[in-house]
Amino acid sequence: MPFDVVAQQSKLLFLLQGVAAFAAVVALILLALHRGPQRRRAAALTLLAPALLLLTVGLLLPGLRTLVLSFTDSGGDAWAGLDNYVWMFTDPRGAVALRNTLAWVVLVPLLATSVGLLYAAAVVRTRFRAFALSLVLMPMVVSFVGAGVVWKFVYAYRPAEAGQIGLLNQLVVAFGGEPRQWLVDSPWNVLCLIVVMVWTQAGFAAVLLAGAIKAVPAETTEAARLDGASTWQIFWWITMPSIRPTLLVVVLAQAIGTFKAFDIVKTMTGGQFETGVIAHEMYDQAFRYGETGRGAALAVLLFVLVTPFVAHQVRAQRRAR
Repeated sequence: MPFDVVAQQSKLLFLLQGVAAFAAVVALILLALHRGPQRRRAAALTLLAPALLLLTVGLLLPGLRTLVLSFTDSGGDAWAGLDNYVWMFTDPRGAVALRNTLAWVVLVPLLATSVGLLYAAAVVRTRFRAFALSLVLMPMVVSFVGAGVVWKFVYAYRPAEAGQIGLLNQLVVAFGGEPRQWLVDSPWNVLCLIVVMVWTQAGFAAVLLAGAIKAVPAETTEAARLDGASTWQIFWWITMPSIRPTLLVVVLAQAIGTFKAFDIVKTMTGGQFETGVIAHEMYDQAFRYGETGRGAALAVLLFVLVTPFVAHQVRAQRRAR
C-alpha cells in the first residue's frame, strides 16, 4: 500500500478517535447534569475546568512571568529592582509614550462618543435609520492596519511644486495654503492618528446610542413637548439622563480600546516623530531593542492602567442589569 494512503488513513483514524473522545466527554457531562441537583455542582466544575486551565496557562502564568521580568535587566537574568519603572517615567522616550497615551485616552472616547451621539440623535427618528447607521458603522469593519494605510494616503505629503496625492494636502493647496507633513510635525501628528481611531470607532458608539435613544419612552418626550420644552431641552434633560448607562459603557469601552492603540501607530509612523504610545513602546523595547525588562514593565503599567476601567465597566453593566 502506498505511503500517502497509509498516512491519510492514519489521519482519518486519529480524527475519528478525537470525535469519539469528545462525544464521550459530552455524554458524561450530560449524564451528570441529568442525575439531579446533587451532581450539578460537579458537572459545572467539569464544564469550567477546560476554560480555567486555558486561562491559567495562557493568561495567569504569563502575567506572573511578565511581572517578574519587569524587575530584571535587559536579558531577563539579573535583578534590576525598580530601575525599569524609574526609566519609563524619566527617559524622554518613555515620557513621550505616557503623554501620548494620556492624550489618546482623553480625546478618543470624548470625540468618538460625541460624534456617535450627535449622529445617532440626527438619524434615529428618520426613515432611513438602518441605512444611515450601516454607513457610519462601515469603517469599523476595516482593521486598524487597513485604516492606517488608508489614512496614510490621506495625509500623504509632496513638495508644493509637485502634484499632491494626499486628500488633506490637496484641499489645503486648493484653498491657497502650503502642504504640510501631517505625520511628522509634532504634536499635530498625534492628533492625526487620533482622528483615525475616532473614524473607526464612532460607528460603534452611534449604533449603541441610537438603540438607547430609540428605547426612551415616547410618552415622556411628548409630555415634555406639550409642556413647552424645546428640542434641545428634551435632549439634554430627558434623553441624556435616560441613555446615561449606555453612554457610560460606550465611553469606557472606547477608553479601554485606546490603551491597545498599536496597529495605527505602527502602520502610519512606526512610533517615530514623538508619536509612540505605551503599547507600541512596549513592543519596541521588548522585541526591537531587546530590552525585555523595560518591555515587561510597560506591559505591567498598561495592565494597571486598564484595570480600573474594566472594573468600572463590569460594575456599570451589573448595575444596569
